[in-house]
Amino acid sequence: MTGDADKTALDMVYAAETEAELAAAYAAWANGYDRETAALGYCLPFVIAGWVARHVPKGLGPLLDAGCGTGLSGPYLAALGYGEIEGLDLSEEMLDLARARGGYAALTKAALGRRLPWRDGHFAAIVSTGVFTAGHAPASSLDELVRITSRGGFVIFTVRDVVLEAGGFRTKFSELEASEKWRPVEESPRFRAFAVAEPEVLVQAFVFEVL
Repeated sequence: MTGDADKTALDMVYAAETEAELAAAYAAWANGYDRETAALGYCLPFVIAGWVARHVPKGLGPLLDAGCGTGLSGPYLAALGYGEIEGLDLSEEMLDLARARGGYAALTKAALGRRLPWRDGHFAAIVSTGVFTAGHAPASSLDELVRITSRGGFVIFTVRDVVLEAGGFRTKFSELEASEKWRPVEESPRFRAFAVAEPEVLVQAFVFEVL
């Protein structure tokens, strides 16, 4: 595709206002997603592994890639020695690509912001990149991610700078801390989500330990 086509696909995703619109945008983009985001220098699925390796000991139990998309993170987490990696995404088309890529023990179609199909404390850690951004999963999604993470486990994710305050993420962070559901461990400075293009798209990475 041309650069203009890439921009249109990304804009469609950011412009989605409902879960159905977002799923449709990703379904339409699925086949070209990896090639186009690679051209833009999309780095979040890869750099997040640094925070996982820093905080999550290997062998504690399964990890969840929440909003796994085409499954870019799974093989790199596996290469670092993490086993039993599961993924969830709202797009069946994206999950098909993740399944073909390998690296996941299981893949589940589910939407962040709703009740998730796992028992309390099922995962040793949860990773999520590129999901908490404009038109995507709400801050309330964090309640379920905390619920399905074991005590002493970690929730590691990125948040786009423009929704950090406006989307209620800071408020949710404080609520979960005040209710002793988690404690903050690390907060990165803002950095670029795309190494080549879209320099205005900035994110921060956050690490919380579940209590």
